[in-house]
Order: sequence, then structure tokens, then C-alpha cells
Amino acid sequence: MIQLDLTSDVPPFTQIKRQIVDHIARGQLPVGDKLPPIRVLAQELGVAVNTVARSYRELEDEGYVITQGRAGTRVSARAVSKELALAQHARAYVAIAREAGATDDEALDVVRTYLKEITQ
Repeated sequence: MIQLDLTSDVPPFTQIKRQIVDHIARGQLPVGDKLPPIRVLAQELGVAVNTVARSYRELEDEGYVITQGRAGTRVSARAVSKELALAQHARAYVAIAREAGATDDEALDVVRTYLKEITQ
């Protein structure tokens, strides 16, 4: 489910988090699915328990998962609907941008510019 590139500049906890978010967005981790226990995943990936714990903590802080003690960590309904909505809108935007002849960089620049405008 998760593969780490230990030669990457991206910290392992971030790689874990990003891959779980990606699995949620793609529907590979549906609502209620249980994530592997922290210790198990840490052992499988060959990283410290605290590395996986940090990933799970950040995922919970951002609403992607809910930790329920002995019941484990599960994908939250809020995360799935948010990720699926964002993925659908992103697909539509990419299709429109490509139809207009924009390069990927041009399409991303438009999004970055818009985000700057609305945060000012």
C-alpha cells in the first residue's frame, strides 16, 4: 500500500501521509477502512514508530482519519467527501485547461495566482 523512497528529500512521515491521502482520493481507502496499526506499518516500512505516528497524527489533525483507541484509525467520512470533491474539480479543470491549449505549468500558475488573490 505504501512505498517509501528513503533517498528522497521528502521526509518519510510526509511520504506516508501523502500516499494515504492519495489512496483516499482515489477511493482505494473508502470511508471506515481501517489503517494498519502504527507499529505494524512502521515495521513493514522499516521506519521508527514515531514516524508513522506523526503521519497518522497529522492525518487526524487534517480530518482524513479518526483514531478510536483500540478500534484503530479509520478513514473519516469528511475526508473522503472532501478528497473526492477536490479530485473531481481538479479533473474538470485539467480537462478545460488542456482543451484551451494550456500547458500543465500554465494551468498551475493560474491556480497559484488565484490562491494568492483570494488570500490577500
